[in-house]
Amino acid sequence: MPPALQPQPETITLEEYESLPGEKRAEVFDGIVYDMASPSQIHQSISMQLSTIINNYILRKKGTCSIFCAPFDVKLSDNPLIIVQPDIMVVCNKDKLDEKRCNGAPDFIIEIVSPGNPSDDYIRKPYYYKNYGVREYWIVDPRRKTVTINYFEKNLLAIQYSFDSTIKVHIFDDLLIDFSNIAELLNI
Repeated sequence: MPPALQPQPETITLEEYESLPGEKRAEVFDGIVYDMASPSQIHQSISMQLSTIINNYILRKKGTCSIFCAPFDVKLSDNPLIIVQPDIMVVCNKDKLDEKRCNGAPDFIIEIVSPGNPSDDYIRKPYYYKNYGVREYWIVDPRRKTVTINYFEKNLLAIQYSFDSTIKVHIFDDLLIDFSNIAELLNI
């Protein structure tokens, strides 16, 4: 069949997305729904460690930013509909938050790579995150034991660190995350 005659995937509206069953984990890119797998134990352990470090930093500094963990929706665009559920996100503009979601780009996003869909975190999501205004995006890959940093504000892209590194969170003045401590604690 010529490409123009091939069936196109159906797109959904925000209302249709909101009516999906509560247990369904999904993201929407350009109006098309993509199912998400449940996170693994190591995924959840890394997420908990990073969330705790970042949240403790914000509390210690009496900062105005808030941290959220998946599942919590981020609506990057209405048309086309783009809704993501980052593993970890920091939102510094409270006006973007309502009772349901973050409306607009978070300042900082961390995705922890799942074995079933690494291309989402390495290819699809950086494209959308950069184009819709995320300031900083980290890809934590437990299998490779790497952290890939994209600091979109300064156009620093795909800088890779190993799990034995201490890495600066660029959106904050003095937050450093020592991945060797996390790796040791989790026996990675």
